Amino acid sequence: MADPRPQDDSSLPPHLLFGTATAAYQVEGAAQEGGRGPSIWDTYCRTPGRVARGESGDVACDHYHRYGEDVALLADLGVDLYRFSVAWPRIQPTGKGRPNPEGLAFYDRLVDTILGAGIEPVLTLYHWDLPQALEDEGGWRVRDTARRFGEYAGIVADRLGDRVDRWITLNEPFCSAFVGHAVGRHAPGTKEGTPALAAAHHLLLGHGMAVGELRAAAAGRVGITLNPDHLVPATDSETDHAAVERARTLHNRTWFDPLFTGAYPDNEKEVWGDLSDGAHRKEGDLETIGQPLDFLGVNFYRPIMLRDAPHTEPDPARRTAVDIGVEQVPYEGVRHTTMGWPVVPESFTDLLIDLDRRYPGLPPILITENGSARPHAPDDTGRVHDEDRIAYLRDHLAALGRAIEAGVDVRGYFVWSLLDNFEWAFGYDRRFGLVRVDYESLERHPKSSYHWYRDYLTSHRDRRRRVEGA
Repeated sequence: MADPRPQDDSSLPPHLLFGTATAAYQVEGAAQEGGRGPSIWDTYCRTPGRVARGESGDVACDHYHRYGEDVALLADLGVDLYRFSVAWPRIQPTGKGRPNPEGLAFYDRLVDTILGAGIEPVLTLYHWDLPQALEDEGGWRVRDTARRFGEYAGIVADRLGDRVDRWITLNEPFCSAFVGHAVGRHAPGTKEGTPALAAAHHLLLGHGMAVGELRAAAAGRVGITLNPDHLVPATDSETDHAAVERARTLHNRTWFDPLFTGAYPDNEKEVWGDLSDGAHRKEGDLETIGQPLDFLGVNFYRPIMLRDAPHTEPDPARRTAVDIGVEQVPYEGVRHTTMGWPVVPESFTDLLIDLDRRYPGLPPILITENGSARPHAPDDTGRVHDEDRIAYLRDHLAALGRAIEAGVDVRGYFVWSLLDNFEWAFGYDRRFGLVRVDYESLERHPKSSYHWYRDYLTSHRDRRRRVEGA
């Protein structure tokens, strides 16, 4: 059993900010209320066989109606920051045209409530809920969606830019492009080759267009959240190391190189083959994509071990963008979360140091998601004893401290997630929350990890005050 006491956080700088995070489709519910239009996730959830038990985000945690209760939980927790996302179809039901007043009014109320609790809001513009009407016109495969995203960013900035200082354009575009368009496990649920690569490019282009709109609105600090992977070869063989390099392009370089080096990865042809014709790229795109950022969001949960493997699809014309001749190898001798992910805290340190060395001049980093899914049920008193989640958080915070000591500029850390919520294709049986949600009554029950994190933040805040008062 994990030691429930907060660890000594002296390895973490006193200025480090702490928070927790959610995403609109996973918590809001009210899918047919307030003028909201359908998103690709509404459609995906209604497609038989896509989501476990046919579940959806129609109700989710009912945060749309219960946000006051949830902000009170945040205030009791003592966080500095709260990261949430705006639902694009709640602002523009079809992804274009005049904004929906009811949608803007909801986020007005939410932001004011967060600020009233003494917490800084951190706003994500896109956490995967593309308006279905835009998907019907080609979605992220087509250039027009990037332009529409820029317009949407401008609308939200005009309304909330006077109160929100930190803006995240996209969350994990890797998942939107490749898990959604090549693997098919996320919306829109297709298995494509070149169109998935076009979606990856247009997501980055949309990011750049949104940055331009946010800068024009003087909306504050702007960043993007990526989910780079720490990739480990299964053996020391040349072929396994080459497999890791191909996977690094898929997982990391496709995003980091255009954003932070002004170039596309130099091994694209080797990785993608004939899929990478580049027809979706235009002159000037790299300049739009690579505009300077104020921070970089990094989501981290686990490392991935890989070995070289034959292409699963022998016909190159039928390959998807993720079929790059690699195979995942299970980690042995470590704990795994309910997601099946290995718990290897030192890989968190290694990833952050590696990114810092590969991309000199990266902006300051916010760890925008880190957490563990566990299935714990409440005991007879209603308490959820999730000591393994406490151990996960404690060990990853220690790993973060080692990266900072090595020179990585990290300014903030967010636990995923405040609430148990709709976990995409897994439905509701993957619980990441510090707070348990009873999905029948929608009652909230703070877990042991919530109380541990609250004590940890109290200790950190006390040390911050001592340093500032010295």
